[in-house]
Amino acid sequence: MALNIIFNPMSSFVVLLLVFLFYSPNKIFVRSWDTIPKSDIDMIELALNLEYLEAEFFLFGAEGYGLDVVNPNLTEGGPSPIGGKIADLSPLIKDIIFQFGLQEVGHLRAIKSTVRGFSRPLLNISSEIFGQIINNAFGERLKPPFDPYANDINYLIASYVIPYVGLNGYVGANPLLLSATAKALVAGLLGVESGQDAIIRGLLYERRDEIVIPYKVSVTEFTNRISNLRNKLGREGIKDEGLVVPKELGAEGEVTGNILSANDYSLSYPRTPKEILRIVYGTGDEHVPGGFYPMGANGTIAKSYLERN
Repeated sequence: MALNIIFNPMSSFVVLLLVFLFYSPNKIFVRSWDTIPKSDIDMIELALNLEYLEAEFFLFGAEGYGLDVVNPNLTEGGPSPIGGKIADLSPLIKDIIFQFGLQEVGHLRAIKSTVRGFSRPLLNISSEIFGQIINNAFGERLKPPFDPYANDINYLIASYVIPYVGLNGYVGANPLLLSATAKALVAGLLGVESGQDAIIRGLLYERRDEIVIPYKVSVTEFTNRISNLRNKLGREGIKDEGLVVPKELGAEGEVTGNILSANDYSLSYPRTPKEILRIVYGTGDEHVPGGFYPMGANGTIAKSYLERN
C-alpha cells in the first residue's frame, strides 16, 4: 500500500518555523545545505582574487589563452587580463604549468560553488608588470627588462612570485574560519597551492646556482630578492625566504638549503588580508591598488580598504 503524506496546516507551520530558526542575515545557505558565516565568505572571496590571477597566468603561459577560452562562465563577464601570452617553455615545464592552470580552474569552480563570488577583476599579467616587480626586488632597472615569458627559468622565477602568497593567505585564514564547510574548502585549496609552490621551488632549487642570462645573477639571488621584497611590502617581518638562507634560518638551524619556506618550527608562515593586498598590489599599502590588480581586488575585504583611500 502506498504511503501518502498529507501536508496539513500544522505541518506547514512547523516547516515555516524551522526555516526561521535556521535563518540568519549573517549566514548564507549553500549547495551543501550547510551555512557559512559572512566572515568566512569574506575570507574565501578575498582568496578568489588570487585564484583568478593564478588561473590566468598559468593558462596563458602554457597555452596562450585563459579563462575566456577554457571556461568563460567563470569570468562572469569580467575584463580580459592585460598582457597575457604564451611562454617559450620546454615540454616538461609546459606540461606542469598547464596542469597548474587547470587546477586553478577547479579552484575557481570550488569557490564559486560554495560562495556567491564575483566576476573576474582586471588583472595585469604583462611582461612589463613582472619587469617592474623584479626591478623593485633588485632596487634597480635590469637591462634588458625581465621577461617572464622568455624561457623556462624566467617563467619559473615569475611563478615563484604568485602561489606562495596565496598559500600564506590560506594559512592565515584557516584559524579564523568558523564553519566546517569553509574549513574543508580552505584545507583542500591550501593542499594544492602548497604543492604548486613546492614544485616551483623544487625546480628552481635544482638550478639554484644557474646564472640567469643576461643578468649575471643566480637563480638563488632572484628568489632571495623576491622574498625580501614581499617581506618589505607585507610590513610584518620575515614571512618569506628564498632558496638559500643563513644556516640559523634553515631547518633546525642545520642547513642553508631552503627547499620550503617555513618558520622556526618548519610551519608555513601566515599572512593577513592586509599583507596579501600590500604584496599583490606591489604598493605596500592595502588602500592603493596596482601591480597585478590595476583597479584593485574584488570582494568585501578588498573593497573596504579601497573605500578608505
